Amino acid sequence: MRIFKGIAASEGLAKGKALVHHHASLAAEKQHILADGVPGELAKFRSALQTAKQTLQEHDASNISRESKDILETHLLMLEDPEYIQQIEAYITTNLVCAQWAIDSVTSSMVALLEQTDDDLLRERAVDFKDVSLYLIDAIKGKGQRRMEHLSEDVILVADILMPSELFAMDKTHILGICLDGGGRASHVAILVRAFNIPTVLAAGGASKTVNDGDEIIVDGTYGEAFIRPDHTVSQMLDERYALWQQHELELHQMAGLSTTTTDGHEILLKTNIQTSNEVEAAKACGASGIGLFRSEFLYMESLETPSEERQFQVYKQIIEAMAPKPVTIRTIDIGGDKVVSGLGIDEKNPILGWRAVRFCLSRKDIFTVQLRALLRASVYGKLQIMFPMISGVEELNAVLHLLEHVKGECRSEHIPFDPDIKVGTMIEVPSAALCADILAKKVDFFSIGTNDLIQYTIAVDRGNEKIAYLYQPFHPGVLRSIRMIIEMAHQNNIPVSLCGEMASDPFCSVLLAGMGLDELSMGSQSLLQVRKILRSVSYEEAKKLAEHVLSMDSYLTITTYIREWMHDRFDHFTTI
Repeated sequence: MRIFKGIAASEGLAKGKALVHHHASLAAEKQHILADGVPGELAKFRSALQTAKQTLQEHDASNISRESKDILETHLLMLEDPEYIQQIEAYITTNLVCAQWAIDSVTSSMVALLEQTDDDLLRERAVDFKDVSLYLIDAIKGKGQRRMEHLSEDVILVADILMPSELFAMDKTHILGICLDGGGRASHVAILVRAFNIPTVLAAGGASKTVNDGDEIIVDGTYGEAFIRPDHTVSQMLDERYALWQQHELELHQMAGLSTTTTDGHEILLKTNIQTSNEVEAAKACGASGIGLFRSEFLYMESLETPSEERQFQVYKQIIEAMAPKPVTIRTIDIGGDKVVSGLGIDEKNPILGWRAVRFCLSRKDIFTVQLRALLRASVYGKLQIMFPMISGVEELNAVLHLLEHVKGECRSEHIPFDPDIKVGTMIEVPSAALCADILAKKVDFFSIGTNDLIQYTIAVDRGNEKIAYLYQPFHPGVLRSIRMIIEMAHQNNIPVSLCGEMASDPFCSVLLAGMGLDELSMGSQSLLQVRKILRSVSYEEAKKLAEHVLSMDSYLTITTYIREWMHDRFDHFTTI
């Protein structure tokens, strides 16, 4: 028996015979052509574009989820991308090579550039371009490379990697589970397997090199484990695990329609963080009190071009309408730092402390005002709140508020309707903003604490640096005292304060944060029901006593140990961390 540990990408348990698939992308033929052969190769390429589009549209016409349709639409947009098409045609004409070679060369260059970034979303775009190039080369060759379109028996698919196009094309009625050597939870394959309800483990190392066709395999997509040729004891253990998981899921789903109210009647609002419109349905399904953070910068990161006002307006409108009458908080562009957007000239030696977020926006008012116009236009379709990121002091806050008022004036003069009572807030994620929270609170309608950056700036630790990762401590006394101070300053000025960093989704932080007086917590929808169950199981008085005791401690090690023991004493039957 072999056990492979990976990433739990799609929950559930599946057992069956393995079908091993080693990915072999279609090899592009590398042929030089004469000048008079250029028109023929251009014609082949344009014909391949139409064939590939038709193939995608056939998938799109089938009964698939909204998330799956969005991925197909992304691929269709890539096939219509004028820059991508022009580069391939220019490569054929300039280098006198066949269409396949041009497609492969241009795509490889784009992929290499995207794969150099530290951003998961941009690396996923690299996979999309690879996939689109396979469609094109497949269309030119006139034959398919997939061998899983028609399966005669149920199987567990074990592969090194898997392209979204392959997943669309395969016979999913016979795919019981999937185990991949690579991949990440944010990848399109991960999104698709969840949409198709296929239990899946990603990043399982060299599983595909160990498994043989026909081997018995169990995939646990809840715990992120794959068991190759399991013995009787393991099979029995997994049956018991699956029964417990089903019971746990049933208990959590019962939380969806309930408020997050402590046993003594104190309510904390739980909202969700999203980065695409696809995630709205999940937010509604878990009973979120609204969207606490929409990361609008992903609109800029998913395209090779800066999104137009109309494109932004349509996305904002869709989300606001879908969540109405619950509020949607949209954070203005937070690019720079670890969020790289091509074509905007952000390339710095020290990007974390550099030209990013509101600093970029105030320098590029041409881009920022377009977003503000789109936001104001969308505000009439529900309850929109605008939030500015990385404000370091009152000067920056005054500047963005002045610019917002200017854009409002433009809309009035052009008779463009918007919500005149739209609420405006700021993120508190820079120590200087925390120290000036009493000043900033007089100028906005709400605060949202961004602990991801607040922690790294407060402790002076790069959260992406593995060498000092141990220093990144949410329970550091300096961090907790900053959070308490921000909450006190907000409440003294009669404005609510939320927390939207990763701390909000950590079950071990939930009671402490509630006890510190936060009005709202905002997190990924997958964490919300777990946090709700915890907070509904304690009294607010208990939570306040916990916070008071913890804030008297002097070491993050002491605090971490105490919090974990406190939580496990009360919630060990359903906390799994």
